[in-house]
Parts: sequence; structure tokens; C-alpha cells
Amino acid sequence: MAKKKSKSKNHGQTIALNKRARHEYFIEDRYEAGLCLHGWEVKSMRDGRVQLNESYVLVKNGEAWIFGMHVSPLNSASTHVDPDSIRTRKLLLHRQELNKLIGFVERRGYTLVPLALYWKKGLAKLEIGLARGKKLHDKRATEKDRDWQREKQRLFKHG
Repeated sequence: MAKKKSKSKNHGQTIALNKRARHEYFIEDRYEAGLCLHGWEVKSMRDGRVQLNESYVLVKNGEAWIFGMHVSPLNSASTHVDPDSIRTRKLLLHRQELNKLIGFVERRGYTLVPLALYWKKGLAKLEIGLARGKKLHDKRATEKDRDWQREKQRLFKHG
């Protein structure tokens, strides 16, 4: 029997996470979106030079766009390319998903937040969360619950 080809090392690998989004928002629903990227951006993503911390998603003219996602250009990028590290990038979603998101954002006051950037079958995908903002007391309650769960695990372990 012949050996199966090993999958690429980036298959299913997380490129970047937005941990702050989970702290600042209640995530109601998650969607997976593709990205329109330039070649140098894909190379930088493979090298892990991406930040989602300050990024956000807006819906304009029936299309979803991500703003503030920072992709650092590689030093070895071509000389004829003028890289813009924080340009707006178009998100690729199905029309039904877009219509649903537009309804939630415009009528119900939800926010679209990028949660994670990862590889799927060699393509870069962005996980978007449909979110509601947390108030200060909500953040405190979440932190208190997390601490209690940790303490409970310690008690059971040392029991």
C-alpha cells in the first residue's frame, strides 16, 4: 500500500485570535467568512504576521468589510508592490447570511466582531461573531464565574 500524502502543516491551524472580543461582548452566533486578499497578505499570514485586536466588521451597501485588521508585510515582498497593512478587506459570505446579519445589525443593535482567523483547506477563513456589548457588571460576573470554576476544579483535584 502506498503512503497517504501528509497534509500541509497549516491545515486547520489558527492564524490569529481576538481574545478581547470575548471579554468585551456576549457572542450570540458565529459565522465563517472568506477573505479577498492579495498575494503578499497570504504570505504574511502563513508567517503569522496578523493582528485582529483593533479590527471590526461593517456592512456597507449589502457587503461585509473588515476594517483595522493589521497584516504586516514581509521584508522579502516584491519591490513593485506597495503594501498597505491596514487596508479594508472584503468578506465573502452567502447572500442569505448577509441579509440575516444586516437585519440583526441595523434593527436589533448587534455588532459584528472578528473572533479568529484560521486556515481551512488551504484558504484563509475569518470567524465572525454576532455580538452584544457587555456592561461593566457583566464583565465582573463573567470573571467571578471563571474564578469559581477554577477554584472548584482545584478543590475536586486535591479533594
